[in-house]
This record gives sequence, C-alpha cells and structure tokens, in this order.
Amino acid sequence: MSVTGAITSGDASLLPGKRDEDWRWTDLRGLIRQIPAASPQGAAWAWESPLAQAGGEVVDVVNGRGRSDLDVPAGGEALVAWRFLSTDGAGAHNAELWVSVGEGGKLTLVESYEGRGAGYLANTTVNIRLAKGAKVERIVFADDHAEGVSVVDASVELAPEAAYAQTVLTHGARRQRIETRVAHPGAGAELRLDGAYLLEGQHNADLTTVVEHLGVDGTTSQLTKGVVRDQSRGVFQGRIVVAEGADRTDARMGHHALILSDRAEIDAKPELLIFADDVQCAHGNTIGALDEDALFYAQQRGMPAEVARALLTHAFVGEVIDRIEHETVREAAAGWAGQRLEL
Repeated sequence: MSVTGAITSGDASLLPGKRDEDWRWTDLRGLIRQIPAASPQGAAWAWESPLAQAGGEVVDVVNGRGRSDLDVPAGGEALVAWRFLSTDGAGAHNAELWVSVGEGGKLTLVESYEGRGAGYLANTTVNIRLAKGAKVERIVFADDHAEGVSVVDASVELAPEAAYAQTVLTHGARRQRIETRVAHPGAGAELRLDGAYLLEGQHNADLTTVVEHLGVDGTTSQLTKGVVRDQSRGVFQGRIVVAEGADRTDARMGHHALILSDRAEIDAKPELLIFADDVQCAHGNTIGALDEDALFYAQQRGMPAEVARALLTHAFVGEVIDRIEHETVREAAAGWAGQRLEL
C-alpha cells in the first residue's frame, strides 16, 4: 500500500487502511473513497512566521510543485526553511525533498506544512542523508487545514559520528500522519527524535517513528508529548529496533500525554525490539489529566481557570520545545504553542 502510488494512479484501493497494522489508527482507505483530482498550480502566500526574519533561504513548494533538492557541501553550514503549501482548491498531489549534508556539514532545516483549503490530499516524501560527522536539526511545523489530509514520510540515513535532531510540532488535520524512519549505524552517531501534538475540535494527528540501530555505540533520545481536547485524536507509535551485534546501544523513548475532555482519544504504541545483550534501553508511556492540585493552587492565587490550564499545558509541552537547539526556531516554536493554547 502506498499513498504516493494511490495519488499517481488515482486508485484509492492502494491507500493504507486499518487492516495494515501500522495504519490501524489512521485509516485513509476507509476515509477516502475516491482520489481527488490532481491539484492545479497555485501561488504561495506571505509567510507570517517569525522564522521569516531569521535569515537563510526560504523555498516554497506549492501543490507539489517546486524545488526538491537541498545539498550542503562538506564543511558547509546552512539555515533553510522549506514550505509545503496546499492552496484553496487543491486536490491530490505528491511532493519530494532530497537532502544531502556532506562530511562535517551543518544544516538547520525548518519544514512547514500549510493548508488553506478543505478536501486536499497532500503526500510528501523526505529523504535525508548525513555524511560522517554531519549535523542536522530538523524542525517541522504542521499547520494543515482542519479538513485536509496530509502524509509526511521521512527517511533518514546517518553515517558514523553524525548527529541528527528532530522536533515535530503539529495541530493535526482531518487525517494527518508524520512518519520518520531512521537507519542508525552506531559508530558514535547521535539521534534525538522529539514531537508535540496540540489537538482540538475533531483534529487527528499520528506521529510514527521507527529507529533501527545497526551497529555498536549508538545513542537515541526520544521525547513526545501530546494534548488532546474536544473530540480530537492523537496517535503515537514509536519503535526502536536494536539489531544483533549492535552492542552498547543507549536508546530512551518517552511518550506522555494529557486528555482534557471526555471525548478525546489517545492511542499509543511504544515498542523496543532488542536482539543484542549489552545495551541500555528503556521506554515510558503515561496518559492522564492535568494535576488538579496545581490547578487549585493557581486559582487560589487569583488566576482564571482557563488561564491556569493553558499555562500548565504550555509548561507540559515546553520540555519538548526547550530541547530545540536553534534559538530563533525555539522562540518561534514557543510562540506557535502559545497561540494554540491561547496564551
């Protein structure tokens, strides 16, 4: 099953659905009975993000049309913002991004997924390759339309001594899946995979990750936090596989979420598959409500209940945002969260 193939051929039966184990909570085949018509050409709109003032290059990909390659030479350094836009009247479209960072190169990549019209089906494939000693920080802002359907599938390959850090921030959509698969060679390479979903209304978001540790001396640190309210639904699927012989792997995964209404839902599936002996691996998963004692204390000090809930929720997801290394992007991420929590 393939979203790319379904859009290319117009055959909705190729979409993944609930009978596919990794897609059982994000059923596209049951939702989309007919592939929309191909998206027309469209024009980019002004970027209101504070990141527009951060310098670096901004690239617009509109309805699947635009540049699809980014190369950072050995020893080079770049800050690039890549916008994937679905305009009013958009139908179905595929887009690709190929990223290559040479030996010792550094890249801060900001991706935004923005939708302005209902009913689109957007699919984006991202391929990232890091050479020895390269360093990449990827930050994803997903602001799809409430009635849009969006799939982002990223594949990351690390070389020895490379460092890859990722933070995904999403407000959800009618259906949305952001998947990241990482081939980890060990050999001193470092990986951080973080995410935060803030969902309301009937928004859905699916954050799925798969990390394969293939060699000795590799590290992975993963932290995802979520907040759901109204009738929204959050999905977290995290799988870390430690292959035979990948000794001295250090892999940690945490998923923690808040449910702020009775009709909201969270589905979580953290997995560790370990085929080596000399490893340090752990995962944690908690789902609950806001601390009533903290809410009571804030209200006793004269804070309105809604403001207290927003502040406590912002502090909860702030741990993810604080791990973003680039200062300007970190400030933009804090503002993004504040807007959606009405701070």
